[in-house]
Amino acid sequence: MAADLVASGALDGLFAKIDAGEVQLTGDGGMLPAMIKAALERGLAAELSDHLGYDKGDPEAKYFPNSRNGTTPKTVATEVGDVALDVPRDRDGTFTPMLVPKGARRLGGLDEMIISLYAGGMTVRDIEHHLASTVGTELSHETISNVIDEILDEVMAWQNRPLEAFYPVIYLDAIVVKVREGAHVRNKAAHIAVGVDMDGVKHVLGIWIENTEGAKFWASVCAELANRGIRDVLIVCCDGLKGFPEAIEATWPDSLVQTCVVHLIRSSMRFVSYSDRKAVTAALRPIYTAANAEAAEQALAAFEASPLGAKYPHAVATWKAAWERFTPFLAFPPELRRVIYTTNSIESLNYQLRKVTKNRGHFPSDDAVRKLLWLAICNIEDKRARERAKERGLPANKRRASGRLVQGQVTTNWKQALAQLALAYPERINPYL
Repeated sequence: MAADLVASGALDGLFAKIDAGEVQLTGDGGMLPAMIKAALERGLAAELSDHLGYDKGDPEAKYFPNSRNGTTPKTVATEVGDVALDVPRDRDGTFTPMLVPKGARRLGGLDEMIISLYAGGMTVRDIEHHLASTVGTELSHETISNVIDEILDEVMAWQNRPLEAFYPVIYLDAIVVKVREGAHVRNKAAHIAVGVDMDGVKHVLGIWIENTEGAKFWASVCAELANRGIRDVLIVCCDGLKGFPEAIEATWPDSLVQTCVVHLIRSSMRFVSYSDRKAVTAALRPIYTAANAEAAEQALAAFEASPLGAKYPHAVATWKAAWERFTPFLAFPPELRRVIYTTNSIESLNYQLRKVTKNRGHFPSDDAVRKLLWLAICNIEDKRARERAKERGLPANKRRASGRLVQGQVTTNWKQALAQLALAYPERINPYL
């Protein structure tokens, strides 16, 4: 409709006034608030006419039991600024408008804007200032907090949703956030689980907040996932936290727990001087790229016997301590190794979540953390969806948009990896195909 009006020339006069500065679009006295005011008041008048059973000015109005009784002033906040309305009323007081409900002080689009700004990392006070300085809408931080709190039920429904019975791969990791408890602010761990289903679709399975990242709490997370429907997991990728594998196997005893190789490398480099890090990294590479466990063990022995191994015995000890949980992925072909050797699938998500949480000194509660992380995950997926939409129709070698996160990403590598898993573990996977 807008394109038709522009093409017809009906808006040429208006455009000329806008260019000349005679017409302001938004804010107090702007054209858009005035148009919204006119449209809303016209709709409210139509609702009242339908409620009374006659139109305004109808000569038969005196025969109806109820009648018009003037208007009541009301200001509502919108995406283009505050709008002062004259809401019509009836003499009996039975008229309940639907377009602008009684007690409503904001139009729907403003709530979506507030939630979007919050998901982008802005604090409640930042949103309050942003709305006042851009669209001229004054909202208290209590009102903004109430708008954001309305999504809590949706977050909890997502957190407790049923899950599939089998996931070939699940990634487990945590990020640290600051949360106020009473008069103190303390670090807490936000535990996040990402599962890959039989179609190669990635899903964020849930977010759990606890004082610290420990094996005991991870055991309760796995138990909750099992209670929500996950009966079996083939491979669980996690970091080198002590007791983590035992916590996972307590719920899924047949699962294969794979320690993240990237975490293992980082841990082994903890006491390596900066000048030697490149050399040590190169010396460690033959271990995790070995053809099999025997070749990896030989590579580790060669590193231990080298001058670098003698200089940094802690690096050797780190690999030996994690050897049992490091070697399982060496039994798989390259396509599958790329899928399970690291928790990068969840680390990349955590990196984007940290960009959102770092804007806050601390959170007022655990629910506030869960709300923001859930909104951030949805926001990440929306950004990826827009990028994919822009690249639709381009050749595959020219597409650079990220894959789906919440809805999932299916890649050729995963299809090949799943085929390899089905061959290696037919009794575990075939029942779910």
